[in-house]
Amino acid sequence: MTARRAALLTAAVLLAAFAVVVAVATPWDVLPEPPGGATPLDPTAGLPAEQVDRAEVFAAALRPASLASLLLGLAVAALLGLTGLGARLVRGLPAPRRGRWAWQTLLGVLALAVIGRLVTLPLSAYGEVVRHRYGLSTRSWGLWVRDVAVSTAIDAALTALGVVALVWLARRASRAWWALASAGAAVLVVIGSFLWPVLVEPAFNSFESMPAGELRSDLLALADENGTPVQDVLLSDASRRTTALNAYVSGFGSTRRIVVYDTVLDRLPDDQIESIAAHELGHVAADDVLTGTLLGAFGAAGGVALLGWVLTSPRLLRRAGADGPGDPAVVPMLLLLVAVGTLVATPVQNLVSRHIEARADVAALDLTRDPEAFVAMQRGLAATNLSDPEPPAAWRWFFGSHPTTAERIAMAEDWARLEGRP
Repeated sequence: MTARRAALLTAAVLLAAFAVVVAVATPWDVLPEPPGGATPLDPTAGLPAEQVDRAEVFAAALRPASLASLLLGLAVAALLGLTGLGARLVRGLPAPRRGRWAWQTLLGVLALAVIGRLVTLPLSAYGEVVRHRYGLSTRSWGLWVRDVAVSTAIDAALTALGVVALVWLARRASRAWWALASAGAAVLVVIGSFLWPVLVEPAFNSFESMPAGELRSDLLALADENGTPVQDVLLSDASRRTTALNAYVSGFGSTRRIVVYDTVLDRLPDDQIESIAAHELGHVAADDVLTGTLLGAFGAAGGVALLGWVLTSPRLLRRAGADGPGDPAVVPMLLLLVAVGTLVATPVQNLVSRHIEARADVAALDLTRDPEAFVAMQRGLAATNLSDPEPPAAWRWFFGSHPTTAERIAMAEDWARLEGRP
């Protein structure tokens, strides 16, 4: 068997394993159907008409820009990766003679990342203008520029390290590079899952312990009751950037903590904040982060093995202007393939995510036994975050990572009926 066929076979096996984990681990049915049938969806989610109209107008202003940014980014990546233009750019970068391939690979990734970000920057700025107009963003333009720069730098640096490692392997192990890179990608996903809360979150927000009080005590008690004790309850300075409301659980083991946006404290009563935290604790109890890490590891390993098949196609390499996977000129094509793979995987990831989020909603109701607070919280989040309670089906299918507000409220009503509550 040739190395190229072995790469394709390995990719097929790993992606099949990914599909099996998706089929087995995804909670397809999170709640039995109550007597009399499921609660019909109310497209307005019980929100006042003016709030629904405002959310729909806000979404209509942002969706075209988001879609245009996605398509523009892909178009630029295709132009650089499929015409040889990107290869010439990478080869033309100044680099010392010693370790020239490594410098060209590293600088090539950084240059292409900056180009891609600059091309879509006007659309990102437009989105920020819209969020300011509707009162959702509180960032100064200086802070916005800083956030864009930091996120671009983090993404580019992580991508550059991975690509340099891949090209190095292709130069050192011309037949088995894809197998070694596939294993390395899976390991990096696992490591990144553990390090993200510690290294990346502090780059954008500051955290401090929530002052002692009834809410802090109730949240710690809720975590203990859930069987997932946390080390601390933190406040995030989210108000520097947004008026949106949120809370989440971050970290593992000794680093696990409940994080509450400071915007929440003045906008929601304690029982609704506890309902948000209970949802996040439901993710912890179900080991959703570990399941997501396992899926990410299989997906990354399968994707890299697939690259081992694609990047050894003589026709594709000629089109990219590269001599092989160990040539720094392959970087633009590689980044295009990663972008396309990520896009193809998006609806699958979101399908799984919607079911996992629904299970966490049920866990929150089981833990708090307070469907009234849950429903009020969902309506409060939708109103403040300007969430469309029932977005277009195609948009929801592709981009929706959570059930809609209408679906979550209907599910809570089903839960209450099953529990014999009003």
